[in-house]
Amino acid sequence: MAFDLEISFSKSLKLEGGDAVLLTLSDPLAPSGSAEADPENTFARAARAAEFKGKARSSIEILAPAGSAADRIIVIGLGKQADLTGQDWLKAGGVAAGKLGKAERVAIYLDLPGGAIDPAFAGEFALGMRLRAYEFDRFKTGKAGSAPEGEEDAAGKKRKKIRVTLVTAAASAAKKAFAEAEAVADGVILARELVNLPPNVLGPVEFAEKAEALAQLGAEVEILTEKDMRKLGMGALLGVAQGSVRPPRLAIIRWNGGKAKEKPVAFIGKGVVFDTGGISIKPGAGMEDMKGDMGGAAAVIGLLHTLAARKAKVNAIGILGLVENMPDGAAQRPGDIVTSMSGQTIEIINTDAEGRLVLADALWYCQDRFKPQIMIDLATLTGAIMVALGTDHAGLFSNDDGLAERLFAAGQATEEKLWRMPLGKAYDKLIDSRFADMKNTGGRNGGAITAAQFLQRFVNGTPWAHLDVAGTAMDSPKTEISQSWASGFGVRLLDRLVRDHYEG
Repeated sequence: MAFDLEISFSKSLKLEGGDAVLLTLSDPLAPSGSAEADPENTFARAARAAEFKGKARSSIEILAPAGSAADRIIVIGLGKQADLTGQDWLKAGGVAAGKLGKAERVAIYLDLPGGAIDPAFAGEFALGMRLRAYEFDRFKTGKAGSAPEGEEDAAGKKRKKIRVTLVTAAASAAKKAFAEAEAVADGVILARELVNLPPNVLGPVEFAEKAEALAQLGAEVEILTEKDMRKLGMGALLGVAQGSVRPPRLAIIRWNGGKAKEKPVAFIGKGVVFDTGGISIKPGAGMEDMKGDMGGAAAVIGLLHTLAARKAKVNAIGILGLVENMPDGAAQRPGDIVTSMSGQTIEIINTDAEGRLVLADALWYCQDRFKPQIMIDLATLTGAIMVALGTDHAGLFSNDDGLAERLFAAGQATEEKLWRMPLGKAYDKLIDSRFADMKNTGGRNGGAITAAQFLQRFVNGTPWAHLDVAGTAMDSPKTEISQSWASGFGVRLLDRLVRDHYEG
């Protein structure tokens, strides 16, 4: 069941019913808040009976504990204290949210025997709770709480709300840490929601409207129409869009939180709201998943939402190339040659290699207009990257070793992991064309690499990285912090990159 969390912080809390969540280390096995929530130490007996050892993310539940005002006590293991990281606290928060069930009021005791929790860890714990609580069920009209917060679903039911109090001696500092973490949560959930939405609800125009809503956070938003893009010569992007009755859009989101003359950092997202493959049509089985082919653009809008919401001290650009790829009578054909904004010509070999065409014009436009210090594009670009890396890592390609190293480190820190793949002249030759400057696919072998080589021809020497998130943005494995088909991959990763290296 989907639910909303109303999270608050307190230095102490007298229990008067509801659930209590306690945390414990495997060394020693003594739960936080036990004197308040479990005065008769019912936990000790239950732990012995269940052979509970406090292993990380393990749990034990005690119903109607004797001597306690709590209706239920949930104890969650953290593992060894010396090993704890922010990611451990994030996952513990996810585990806690997953245990709430039908609770209405919950008290969670965060402090451990060594003293008050690090406020940053408290923020991570709360972030994990928010991310785990998200579930996409707004179209299930018979399910209580399927509508977004504050709205009723078709059955007249409102989304359930659970009041959660996080108890720690460092309550004030933890509340401040959560304010920034909540901005990240909102960005990730926005990205997830967009990827999950059905394609009849979210087209290029509707996606662009989501971008325009960021103006409420202080971002500057500009939307280019088909007419605008035609004037700019964006023949590659428009070639993809010409088979759809839905007009394309290019959304430009600017967050100016840094110094006035500081060059921006730029993020470009592939936003193919639905991809049939065009004339080179995909097989029918699984085609419904192609509503998620805008996962890169979803991550970029989620990131810009986060940066604006937490008032990041950085100048950032988000560019979303928004199109639909359909096999209409007007659709482009294999064999067509289009002219990109850069002036370079592209022979269309396969109309299902469309995302790189969208990004080609978006990348060129970005470097030409904004002169960014770096560009990072995100795209659910190739099935080939899933063959190479599965769903545990996204592919990382870059023309700049320093940028690649920073991205890799941010991926390790957030566990939105990246693995660097090669680029080189031998691969670049595979996309040379007999009839144009290049062709849009280099064939089956090395498909993810030749796609990246294609994109590199449009960055004009700007330090650049390409993240192929085909295996991580949609149909993603369930984790402690995500039970959603869409993961929101990339928002936390890139927010960490910006925090660590590009904020003033």
